This record gives sequence, C-alpha cells and structure tokens, in this order.
Amino acid sequence: MAGTSTHEGPTVRTQLQLAVPALLVGTVSALGLFVVDEVALVVEHLLWSTLPSLWGLDPGSGWWILGVLTLTGLAVGLVVQFVPGHGGRDSATTELIAPPLKLAAVPSLVLVTVLGLAGGVSMGPELPIIAINTAVLVALVARWWPRVPVELVVLITASGTIGALFGTPVAAALVLTGVVAAFKQGGALWDRLFLPLAAAGAGAVTMRWLAGPQLPEAGPPPLGTPDAVDLATGLAVAVGGALVGLATVHLFPHLHRLFHSLRHPVLYSTLGGLLLGVLGVLGGPITLFKGARQTGELIQNAADYSPWQLALVVAVKLAALLVAASAGFRGGHVFPAVFMGAGVGLLGHALIPGMPLGLALACGVLGVLLPVTRDGWISLFVAVVLVGDVTVLAVLSLVILPVWLLVSRAPGMVVSPPGSPEASEPTL
Repeated sequence: MAGTSTHEGPTVRTQLQLAVPALLVGTVSALGLFVVDEVALVVEHLLWSTLPSLWGLDPGSGWWILGVLTLTGLAVGLVVQFVPGHGGRDSATTELIAPPLKLAAVPSLVLVTVLGLAGGVSMGPELPIIAINTAVLVALVARWWPRVPVELVVLITASGTIGALFGTPVAAALVLTGVVAAFKQGGALWDRLFLPLAAAGAGAVTMRWLAGPQLPEAGPPPLGTPDAVDLATGLAVAVGGALVGLATVHLFPHLHRLFHSLRHPVLYSTLGGLLLGVLGVLGGPITLFKGARQTGELIQNAADYSPWQLALVVAVKLAALLVAASAGFRGGHVFPAVFMGAGVGLLGHALIPGMPLGLALACGVLGVLLPVTRDGWISLFVAVVLVGDVTVLAVLSLVILPVWLLVSRAPGMVVSPPGSPEASEPTL
C-alpha cells in the first residue's frame, strides 16, 4: 500500500556496476563448458573411432564397449584415489549449487569429467562443470573484483553455466527463482534475478556461437489446440515417466551405499565401469554416453524399435545412470533423465493409438525429470524445449499438478557423504 515502507533493493548504479563482471562470468562459464566438452569429444573420437579403426575392430561390438567402460572406471578410480584433489566432491553428494571447491581440486575434476564423458558413462556434465567454473571464477573475481560477495559469484556462475548448457537464460531464471527468492535481500524478485540473468544470457549466447544447444530439438508436428483426450493420455504417459524416475531415486541411496562399502575408489569405480559395460552390451550403443545426441537418434529412429525394445532401452539407461551415479563417476542426471523420458514418451506413443508424438515426448520427459530433479520449472522447460512446441505447455501445466503430488514426498537424488550421520539412514 502507499506509504508502507519496504526493503529497498540494489540501486540502478550498483546493478550497472555489477553487470560487467556478471556478463564476463557468464561468458567464461560458457567457455569452460565448451573447452571441457571439446576435449571430451577429442578423447571420445580416439576411444570410439581412431583406435578401433586402427586395429580393425567394430566400436559397437560388445567386447569393445565392455573393455572401454571397464578401463574408464579403472581410470576414474585411480584419479579419485591417488591424484591430488581426488576428482572433487562425489557428484552423488552434491547439489547443483554448492560451496566452491579449492582450485587445487579442479585439474583432477576436469580429468575425471572428461574421462566419463568420453568413455560412454551415462551422466551429464552439469554438476562437475558448475563446480569447475565456480572454483575458477571465485578465484578470479576475488582477484579482480574483491568486493563482489562469494555467494553472488557462486550464484551467477551457476546461472551462466546453466544458460550455456540449455542454450537460453530462461532455464537459469526458472531454476534459480526459488534460490534467489530465499535470499534475505530486499527488492523485487527481478532485482535479484538481474545479475544471474545477465550471466545466463552471456553464457547462452556464447555457447550458441561456439557449439549450438546441448539438448536435441526433436521437432515433431505441433499439438495445436488440445482436447480432453490429450489431458488423459498425457497424464498416463507422465505418470509412467514419474514411476521410472521414482524407481531411480528410491534405489539410488542403497546402490550408492553398496558400492561405497568397497571403500576404495579403484575397486568400486572399476566395478561400476564393468557393470556399465555389461549394460552397454545389453542395451547397445544408443544407451551409452550422457544421452543428448542419443536422444535425438532414438526419436529419429523410433520406427526401428518395438515397444519391448523401447522398454529395454529405458530400463538399461535407468540402470546405467544408477550405477554411474553410485560408483564414483562425476556428472549430472538431467541429460540421462531426458533420454529416459524420451524413451517413455515413444513407448506411450506406440501403445496409445492416435497420441500426438510431441505430447507423448514432452509428458514422458516431464514425468521422469520431476522426481530426478525435484524441480517443476526445469521439468516443464526441458519438456517444451525438446519438442519445440509451446502449445504443449497448456497440457503440461495441468498434467504436472497430479504428478507432482505423486513425487513430492520422494527423496531427492542426492545422498549424504559416507560416514556422515545422515548417510546411515537413507530416506525411503
């Protein structure tokens, strides 16, 4: 009401002064993602193209998949156990936005991240890339802009990296809305989003220039005006996806505890690599790697898969994500979850006569991402981006409500570090 005093937000002058470092942070965040991705692609080409061609072998053969993933697990375990920095924090125990690592941990974290991305491990780059960028940029900003609070640098670095990962600052704004709303600063929400959006915009534009979007764009026919049956079929597919996601998050702490009972990273990461190789042989090359490129391939070649084969692909990817996340590999869960969601959507499209492909894909991705990320905004956003059709948003906005009630009391896909009091009592 008029005359009521409110907490004032940052001044225009302050926002403008901090906009320059925010833009630079976003640009450097995108460069960090690009460099790690490019190095991983070089190593991937070596492992999956150059070497097998040199030796006259088929890189899609079971023995090659088994061998590369087992050796990748061994290499990751050796780094985590013996290299200074120990590969940073275990991604299984890390939130998307976490306190910055020491710079000494960055080289080993870069190494295990590249090994995982190149070796075919079913994890995305988001958690380690944010950790790498945060450690580097906190140190740089402390050197050049010492008055900028560390908490703000962490926030805008995460924002810039998320913008680069998804190719748009909207993703970062949606993910960080709840975070900045919890800050005890005054001012409107958009005052507090100003700097993260600047960083996210710079990161998104830079990454678009360098490499394009990370997520595939399926491009099915637009849904148009939805009707009642679309709500019913969309809800059915989303619930199916949610059950897949719920199975993932409920099994995760138990499997993580089982692997870490071996105590030595060399042992449990090598075992994890061996199991990932077995799963790769079972599911085929389409189930390897983080899943971004493979999601596009799965959608494009959906006609080649029977419903049973689609179900197998989803089950193998679920198991691969669980093993990778539990066995000490560094990475995130969003990209593999998108792959699983696309598989669920294609299965729904195959089983429900007349269901539009775009709606099925969007609802499948929404359903899997909700329990895995525990974030409705990012689930909605990624589902719409994947199909490239904003007309599905009306259906998704209704479908998400009952599905959220289904998953809201499930545990998150984060465990307490082994040895902590919380680690002995996983949530069920």
